[in-house]
Amino acid sequence: MPEEKIILDDKLHWYKDAIIYELHIKAFCDGNADGIGDFEGLLTKLDYLQDLGVTAIWLLPFYPSPLKDDGYDIADYYTINPSYGNIKQFKLLLKEAHERGLKVITELVINHTSDQHPWFQRARKAPIGSDHRNYYVWSDDNTQFADARIIFQDFEASNWSWDEVAKQYYWHRFFHHQPDLNYDNPSVQEEVFKIIDYWCKLGVDGFRLDAVPYLFERDGTNCENLPETHTYLKKLRKYVDDHFPGTLLLAEANMWPEDAAAYFGDGDECQMNYHFPVMPRMFMALQMEDRYPLTDIFEQTPAIP
Repeated sequence: MPEEKIILDDKLHWYKDAIIYELHIKAFCDGNADGIGDFEGLLTKLDYLQDLGVTAIWLLPFYPSPLKDDGYDIADYYTINPSYGNIKQFKLLLKEAHERGLKVITELVINHTSDQHPWFQRARKAPIGSDHRNYYVWSDDNTQFADARIIFQDFEASNWSWDEVAKQYYWHRFFHHQPDLNYDNPSVQEEVFKIIDYWCKLGVDGFRLDAVPYLFERDGTNCENLPETHTYLKKLRKYVDDHFPGTLLLAEANMWPEDAAAYFGDGDECQMNYHFPVMPRMFMALQMEDRYPLTDIFEQTPAIP
């Protein structure tokens, strides 16, 4: 049978040939001479980025944060770290970028928040079993989900930490100051839709979904790449396609190729994904002066939809 011909739409499929420039606001360009990069500085460099041939800018987290994990510990999803600027400047950045044909991709850290986030502070004080309490994953038993690996073994002895206010343990796949959100709570899922609404209405073109394999937990599993996660991503993709067509979802799934490829779904989850094993194998191939590490990992890589 002849292969079905796919017609690409530049408004929907712009990411397929995008040249993406990753930058951290605080380290890129300081516009007000306070020693910290900011949106004011970035605005002065858009022509430079355009001249490089860049077609999309990926901004690392710029939200208010205690900065214990370089901004991936978010304390407020709806505004800007004041060291970097404000919403008015961000809107101007979007306007100026779009006038130059540049897309803007931001971080959507949806697996966890900072322990300073108002949701967590509210959850600690809320009654056990209440909706507000259940924005996060709590337990009286710190041996639950025992098959889940500890990702940051150099820093954390457990995926559970005791909270003296809540009088329960809370779950965290990363640092103890980054409690995991509870995606079994429909209210949490709705909060993510609200966050997407806010930034898409401002004009953001795409989101990098940080730590996406860890959204759900189930006993007897390693709590990674679970079917429930893919079910939710399909729901998220449909929501984005229905309300903001052409908005990119980029999966940060640091997995082997067969697991990472699953985040494309059947073309109904994330449009883009990382191929994490390629990076170390590039260095290995150089060290060995042999292409085998790269050809081997590409042979292990499934076709994408």
